[in-house]
Amino acid sequence: MKTDANPTTELERDYERFLAAWPLYSNSGIDAVRAAEFARLDDQGQVYLDYTGGGLYPVSVVRGHADFLAAHVLGNPHSVNPTSVLAGERVERCRAHVLRFFNASPDEYAVVFTANASHALKLVGEAYPFEPGDQFLLTFDNHNSVNGIREFDRAHGAATSYLPVVPPDLRADEAHLERALARAGAGRNNLFAYPAQSNFSGVQHSLDWVPRAQARGWDVLLDAAAFVPTNRLDLSRVQPDYVALSFYKMFGYPTGVGVLLARYRALGKLHRPWFSGGTITVASVQSDRHVLAEGAAAFEDGTLDYANIPAVDAGLTFLEEVGLDRVHERVGCLTGWLLGALAGLRHANGRPLARVYGPLTTDGRGGTVAFNLHDAAGDLIPHSVVEMQAADMGISLRTGCFCNPGAGEAALGLSAGELDRCFAAAGDRMTREEFGQCLDGGSGPGAVRVSLGLASAFADVHAFLAFVRQFLQ
Repeated sequence: MKTDANPTTELERDYERFLAAWPLYSNSGIDAVRAAEFARLDDQGQVYLDYTGGGLYPVSVVRGHADFLAAHVLGNPHSVNPTSVLAGERVERCRAHVLRFFNASPDEYAVVFTANASHALKLVGEAYPFEPGDQFLLTFDNHNSVNGIREFDRAHGAATSYLPVVPPDLRADEAHLERALARAGAGRNNLFAYPAQSNFSGVQHSLDWVPRAQARGWDVLLDAAAFVPTNRLDLSRVQPDYVALSFYKMFGYPTGVGVLLARYRALGKLHRPWFSGGTITVASVQSDRHVLAEGAAAFEDGTLDYANIPAVDAGLTFLEEVGLDRVHERVGCLTGWLLGALAGLRHANGRPLARVYGPLTTDGRGGTVAFNLHDAAGDLIPHSVVEMQAADMGISLRTGCFCNPGAGEAALGLSAGELDRCFAAAGDRMTREEFGQCLDGGSGPGAVRVSLGLASAFADVHAFLAFVRQFLQ
């Protein structure tokens, strides 16, 4: 394996070349933000490349939130006492801020606070009025929290259909999409779900699909969790019926608050299968009746996380001050350089070291890059080996299929027959290791994923490339 003789000199030389190729990086002004808010990365020698897994919290947001909690007394908002009123005011202040951040009209959209994006998606799945003859259309490229909605529609006799994504770029075929959208049942409940950005490959599926699908009779559920940390979602320009996201993906803290943004018309279409504290105006045991609250309150089960929701308000302010467009530009520059560098890594015999799954340019993609490494003979280097060796060097990345089996199956060329055979052999229980043994005799199919975000710097990507070069033969 090869190592770098003088990494400091090489870093400086490569940084000059990088700026020559990607000059907008130096205009972002985020280096000062990294030094002030994320100094712990460099102090501890950490190379963090898992922003799709979770964002990093700015130290000022955490300290400011701690000071706020220490200086105030907050109570359960479901009352008119002083501590409850303060908590309620902070919740509503944050609710209004969420609408402003996404440029969503308060007359058009409701803000439903949830535990995370998965919880928001579950709220839609369990309450969408599926019946026999209805349809649920989704792309292969979806997180399992979206895939799981098929269990709700099947339980109610509706039909599930998948829109494939096509290698090597792992995008949907537009002609296939058009045929699928044309199959909407007239007067039926038709739900179309897809991610604005893939958490597997970084592919950004067009937001223009939203009005196209709606014009053909579909309600649209947009998973925005991987998109919004580095891209602007303007809900005045495009208006999905439902949008799910997690705030920790955007700014790292708090980890227990997400949101479902829902158009009031679409929210009114949902029928909850149960009720709980906070979701009703009145309920009776003897009369065996209940009346659901109006709007967002009907979907906010129990007591909201009123101690942490004010931190969301502060996190949104932080992103606004940094400038989401600047973050987007910076991540795009780093991603472009990373993709080019990976493509240029060759073994002594000319074979490529890395196979990237997804687009090889920055057009229509975000800062999530999935790939596998291969030795000089072309054999796969297990992703588990890459992950363990990266961890030994203080590099945080992720491996597997990232809860996105459809994109993984398409990228890795797994056939339905292979998968059916393994599931049939498993019975009711199967470990991930047993699944991998069945498919390829190894540790399991998957890939290596690095993802960039707000605090990413050139030195992080450069350190990762130095690590990857150690696999050259």
